[in-house]
Amino acid sequence: MTTITTQKLPSWMVLTEEGATITLRKPTLINQIEVNQIRMRAPTVRDVRLATQQSGGDDEKRELILFATLIEAGDKDISEMTIVDYSRIQASYFRLVEDDEPYSRSA
Repeated sequence: MTTITTQKLPSWMVLTEEGATITLRKPTLINQIEVNQIRMRAPTVRDVRLATQQSGGDDEKRELILFATLIEAGDKDISEMTIVDYSRIQASYFRLVEDDEPYSRSA
């Protein structure tokens, strides 16, 4: 497992090529187990497509479905999180889908 460290990360986020480990500010219930850290795997095209199909065009619902899939939780579990912890999930997701090496097309 290789840790990705091209940019300064917040102390609550650890990124690897496989995903992110996120330390929550407040322990929360995920699948009826109280946790203070969650693991988010890197998304696949299939994950995004399925969340888009299941959301019926609702962008907020799409994000909840996608994040629930990636952390293996129910969308109700995510809905019960504090805004700070949900923001940490969002930030981690966007770091996972960001390309660390910008594409440059040679002529």
